[in-house]
Amino acid sequence: MNNSSMPAKRGGCFRKGCLALVIIPVLILAGVFWSIRSSHSVPDSFVLTLPLSGGLDEIRNESSSLPLMPARGPLSLQELLFVLNQAATDDRVKEVVLDIDGLHATPAKIAEVRVAVEKYRQKGKKVTAFLHSAEDSDYLLASSCDAIIVERGGYLLLDGLKAESLFYTTPLGKIGVQVQAAQWKKYKSGIEPFVRTGASKEYFEQMNALLDEVYDDYLTYVSKRRHISRSSFEAIINNEALVSAKKAKTLGLVDGISSYWELQRALTRKITGKELTSENDAYVSASEYRSSVTWPQKSTTDEAIAVITMSGTIVRSGGELAEGIDVETLKNSLDAALENKKVKALVLRIDSPGGDALASADMLQMLDSAAVKKPLVVSMSGVAASGGYMTALAGKTIFAEPLTITGSIGVYALKPNISGLADKIGLKRDVVTRGRYADANSPFKPLEGEAYNKFVAASGEVYDDFISKVARSRKMTITAVDSVAGGRVWTGSRAIKAGLVDRTGGLFDALQAAQRLAKIDMGKQPKILLFPVQKSWFESLLQGNMASFSDRIVVAIKQQLLHEMVPRRQFSSIEAFYDMLTHSGQLHILAVMPCEVIIN
Repeated sequence: MNNSSMPAKRGGCFRKGCLALVIIPVLILAGVFWSIRSSHSVPDSFVLTLPLSGGLDEIRNESSSLPLMPARGPLSLQELLFVLNQAATDDRVKEVVLDIDGLHATPAKIAEVRVAVEKYRQKGKKVTAFLHSAEDSDYLLASSCDAIIVERGGYLLLDGLKAESLFYTTPLGKIGVQVQAAQWKKYKSGIEPFVRTGASKEYFEQMNALLDEVYDDYLTYVSKRRHISRSSFEAIINNEALVSAKKAKTLGLVDGISSYWELQRALTRKITGKELTSENDAYVSASEYRSSVTWPQKSTTDEAIAVITMSGTIVRSGGELAEGIDVETLKNSLDAALENKKVKALVLRIDSPGGDALASADMLQMLDSAAVKKPLVVSMSGVAASGGYMTALAGKTIFAEPLTITGSIGVYALKPNISGLADKIGLKRDVVTRGRYADANSPFKPLEGEAYNKFVAASGEVYDDFISKVARSRKMTITAVDSVAGGRVWTGSRAIKAGLVDRTGGLFDALQAAQRLAKIDMGKQPKILLFPVQKSWFESLLQGNMASFSDRIVVAIKQQLLHEMVPRRQFSSIEAFYDMLTHSGQLHILAVMPCEVIIN
């Protein structure tokens, strides 16, 4: 036999298993070193620096981080709240600096951080805001601080608030794509970008009401904190808009102008009595501080409260790049919290515009079952609307911030029709069917006649089921629910008047309510367990599941690349449910907020 054509054996070890034997021990040693390095002690006196930018995600997604690299992005909202809560009673923390740079968050999230800053200041401690080139959201949060310093050479862009919607009907039509829609009911405006060329009067009614409330809060809060009359501040917005650092100080909008290094040097000298050097730096980062304390809070009893977070779009199952909440993840979190005998109560923290209607209903069923076993309190974050509101119905008490976006009780369904596009490109098809409606739901043809009627009726049945769930939970009549439903959007304060929410308050208010319901001594600090459990890559590695670890690295790389290629504002929770429309080309019944309300 001639073996000359056979490939020669490779020398060494190139197979996956062999490489793993080499790489994994190295990663374990590196992980141990990283853990030891990140858990060092902090000075006896220091300035805590908290960087704030982007959308203030409710929780940090650890799965998007790579080995030996920190998780992407700035602090999450919950990290920020727990850090400020701990720092308020920590004698080592002498001051806090909020390094604010490009904050684009919902009004309720900014308001909850403002409250956390105010509670910290009530302990007699100082908070300084450092602004780069700031917009309205940056400045609104900065106003809660004792002092506002703007970066040398920076400016304030205080041009007010706006709501903007894009309409895709015409451009989609030009490429031969049309969308059919079923809407329950007229205030559920999520169909409008696909079937209209401009907003409806119902959309304008809702957006104007929301902007009025948010704008009123903005003007009132800033004028009170900066000791400027409301009319004077509004005149700055309408007549000045772009304000230089020097003029901002003259107008009383800021307290000082400084580079970041100058501020760091001044505060280091103030805290330590010595000049800033590499060995003498009073600044401690949020990550360093977190590693030095019991996280997320100190406890004085073994009894615990589980905080289960639902963040992002509601989907039936999570994909590789999904950044929402799926049914299985919620189920696992509930099971873990219910099986833990030390957990005496549950707090469901919701920051979700909704999503898949049937997935939302499944989640409510699981939450209702959990609420029978342990007290369950709901805390609404920036948004808890549509399917997100549906899941809140399991709560014994529902808390919302005054500016939380909630309600949007309604459903809609979208069905794409790409027959025009197929004709343009010459795409033909032949179909063989068995059954009258076998091809009715094809993306290559519109729904017609009885098939269309069934399409509308199906979404109507989901809506009727939705409002019956609200009526049962909120002890209202169907008629009363329908009068505040139909897709209407409410702020937290107005939702209380509508009977959809019980009380205003944030995460810590909900924790206290859960503690009372669980009959945990109010003089003690219970343990706080956070779900879903965010496992680091090192913890996954130590569990010994190599396939899972490898998959996680692949997913993390994809997420890193996606965030580099697609602007964060475009890669939002709303984008996720648009993807559902094109995933299979078939109709989807959605219980989701039609828009995002962000302060820029």
